[in-house]
Amino acid sequence: MMPQKSAERTVVVPLLFIATVLAGMLSPMQSAVNGQVGKELGDGNLSAVVSFASGLVVMTIIILSQGSTRKGFASIPHKITAHRIPWWNWVAGCCGAMVVFSEGATASVLGVATFQTTLISGMVISGLACDRLGIGVDSKQPFSIPRVLGAILAIVATVLVVLPNWQMPKVIALAVLPFLAGLLAGWQPAGNSAVARETGSMLVSITWNFLVGFCILASVLLVRFAMGQVTPGLPSDWWMYLGGPLGLLSIALMALLVRGLGLLLLGLASTAGQLIGSVLIDWLVPALGNQVYFVTILGAFVALVGAGIAMMPSAQKPL
Repeated sequence: MMPQKSAERTVVVPLLFIATVLAGMLSPMQSAVNGQVGKELGDGNLSAVVSFASGLVVMTIIILSQGSTRKGFASIPHKITAHRIPWWNWVAGCCGAMVVFSEGATASVLGVATFQTTLISGMVISGLACDRLGIGVDSKQPFSIPRVLGAILAIVATVLVVLPNWQMPKVIALAVLPFLAGLLAGWQPAGNSAVARETGSMLVSITWNFLVGFCILASVLLVRFAMGQVTPGLPSDWWMYLGGPLGLLSIALMALLVRGLGLLLLGLASTAGQLIGSVLIDWLVPALGNQVYFVTILGAFVALVGAGIAMMPSAQKPL
């Protein structure tokens, strides 16, 4: 029986890895969609509200269809006041809001590959810091040479992908936005996981995440509208409303695939999918992305290597 199980795993794991790479490509697709919405509406804030609203509608329908999730969601106000988990777990949705806002504000200008690489680089560094501080993990991961090297490679990757625009300070400034979003996004999974444990449902946690992000973005938009800084509008094409659902589909697939791959392989495969997908979008659909340079591809590869190294468990000799 053991050889048979080993043979089955030899076949199944590569297939799951490929499936995760394909699922990871949903993230750059979401960035491309939200980037085009931001370009058409001329406002990243408005684009982010549209994306979060579409995702929130889908999640609301899902949780209302089940009695257990309705009950779990209704219990959130009481659980917040009970203070059983730190308050910041309940506002982790602001991280997703920052990511989606940066998509609408910068993805169409930077190109999907540059956007995804800078975002992932920020997440690698944030993940390293969160592991060191014990945020969202069972035990703290001390700094080690491989993990610090991974963070350094993430910074190198960011520099490489922005090199073609080095003479354009405005574009370089825009690249800072997804990098900062990546730094924030590092602790979002920890917050969502804590809310899921508290409410007894990941579906409730995801819906709450979308609600928090939507409220933050909508509040800022309303203030800006009152000040005359933004003109209301909606996307003209149906596919421009797919940003939120694409993000939800990616989350759902990752939750299913992690059972067969484990966190390390899942992280590597999904990161590879994000970077490969972003380069392909920029290359094959220039209307949704941007020009692909050799250093863009090199930067994406360096980011993948850096992410892979940073995901390794810390060695016995911490720094």
